[in-house]
Amino acid sequence: MMKKVIKKLLAALLAVAMLCAMAVPAFADDNTYTITINNPVGTYKAYQIFSGDLEGKILSNIVWGTGVTEAGKTDLGSAKDRAATLTNDASAKVFAKEVSKYLGEASGSYADGKISGLAAGYYLIKNDTVGDNETYTSFILAVVKDVTVEPKGDKPALEKKVKDANDTDGTTTNWQDSADHDIGDDVPFKLTAKIASNFDDYTTYKFVFHDEQSAGLTFKPGTVKVTVAGNELKASDYTVVTDPDDGCTFHVVINDLKKISDAAANAEVAVEYKSTLNEHAVIGSAGNPNEAYLGYSNNPHNSNDTTTTPKDKVTVFTFKVVANKINGDNDKALKGAAFALYKKGQDSTWKLVGLNNATEADGKYTIVDPDQTKFDWVGLDDGEYKIEEIITPAGFNSIAPQTFKVTATHDETSADPKLTALSGNMTSGEITFTAKESDGSLTTDIVNNVGATLPSTGGIGTTIFYVVGGGLMVAAAVLLITKKRMENK
Repeated sequence: MMKKVIKKLLAALLAVAMLCAMAVPAFADDNTYTITINNPVGTYKAYQIFSGDLEGKILSNIVWGTGVTEAGKTDLGSAKDRAATLTNDASAKVFAKEVSKYLGEASGSYADGKISGLAAGYYLIKNDTVGDNETYTSFILAVVKDVTVEPKGDKPALEKKVKDANDTDGTTTNWQDSADHDIGDDVPFKLTAKIASNFDDYTTYKFVFHDEQSAGLTFKPGTVKVTVAGNELKASDYTVVTDPDDGCTFHVVINDLKKISDAAANAEVAVEYKSTLNEHAVIGSAGNPNEAYLGYSNNPHNSNDTTTTPKDKVTVFTFKVVANKINGDNDKALKGAAFALYKKGQDSTWKLVGLNNATEADGKYTIVDPDQTKFDWVGLDDGEYKIEEIITPAGFNSIAPQTFKVTATHDETSADPKLTALSGNMTSGEITFTAKESDGSLTTDIVNNVGATLPSTGGIGTTIFYVVGGGLMVAAAVLLITKKRMENK
C-alpha cells in the first residue's frame, strides 16, 4: 500500500516539473531589456519610436512604437520608410528633432542611471531633467538586448581674464587671472566661451555674458567689442544691458547665434571691454574681484531652456605708499612738510602722481595743514617712483629726491587669485620701506635734520674778533711807546 502511495506522489512531482519546464520558453518570449547610461546627467526617459517582430537580433515588420502619438503617426508617415532613412548619426539627429514634437508615453522605469523593462524596438532616449550647469541630450538607440551607452552632450565653459601693464617699462602681460593697476587706469578684461559641439542640433542658440564687478571698478559700456571666430560683430548683433535685474553690473546678450554667419560648433565667442579702477578700490590683498558667468541654450528640443556656467573670477590689486616725517634729532614726528610723488613713464620722464599737503599756483607751493606728519599716496601699482620734498620744515635741511621701485607678484593662473608679495626697493636715496601685503602698504620714515648754525652779533664769534682786535691794539701801543723811548735816548 505504501509503495503505491509513493509511486503516485513521484508521478505528480514529475508532472509539475514537466509543466515548469514547458513554461520556461513562454517566459523567455516576453524578455525585456535594460539601458545602462554611464556618467548620467540628471534623469532620463525612453520613448519607443519603432516596434516590430524580433528575430534573433533583427527587428522586422517595423511599426510605430508606443512612444509616438497618433498625430505623430499620421504626420510622420510610414514607420518602415522613416526607419529606412536612419543611415547615420546626422540623419538620426534630424529625425530625433522631428519626432520629439510627437512624443507620447514613456517606456520602462529609470533609476540610478538605468532604464529597465524595455521591450525590443528603437528608442529615443532624452533627458527628463538636468542638474545645474548641464545640458539636455537625446539619442536614438536600437534595443534588442541589454545595452550600455555614454551620453555625448556638450556644454560651453566661460573664462574671464585681465591684463597687467607696467607704466615704467611699457610691458603688458597676456590675458591672465590677476593684475595690479593705478587708481584711474582703464583695466582691460576679456570673456571667452566656446559654442557647444552639438550646435547644429539647435534651432536657436542664445548666449548671455553676465559680469559682476566690485565697487572699485567702473564699467565703460563704450569699450565693448564682441567677436565670433575672431571676427568682430556689428553693434546690432548684440545688446549691452547696463541695468540688469539680477545683481550683475552688465550683460552682453546675443539672442540667436544661429543668425551669426561665423557661428559654428566649437567656435570661440569673446567679449572685450574696459573698466576704470576708481576711488572706491580696495587696497591690498583683498583686491578688487570681478566675476562672470555665461547663460546659454541647453536643450535642442526646447529653445526656451537655458542654464549657466559656473562663475570665473579675476582680481585687480592696487597699493599705497606711506611716508612718516621724522625729526632727526629726537626721532619724533616733524610738522611743516609737503611732498610730491612722481612716476617714471616708459619715455623716462617723471609724471606727477600727486601733491601731498600742498597746493600749487604759478610754480609756488602753499602748505595745506602745517601740523601734518603722515603722508600717503593711495592706489599705486608696480613701477618706478620719486618722492620730492616741496616744502621743508623751518630750520631743517631739505632731503634729496628719493627714487624707488615698487614690485608686486600675484597668482596669474588661479581660480581665486591672491597677492603673494609686495616690495619697495630704493634706486637712489636713503629711505627704506616696510611692506605689508594685507593692506597693500609700503611704509617709510623720511628724516629731516636741523640746519647748520651760523655766528650771530654779540655771539662768541664776535667776541673773539673783539679780543683779537683789542690784543693787536695793545701790542701796537707797546711797540709805539718803546720806539719813542729809544729815540729820546
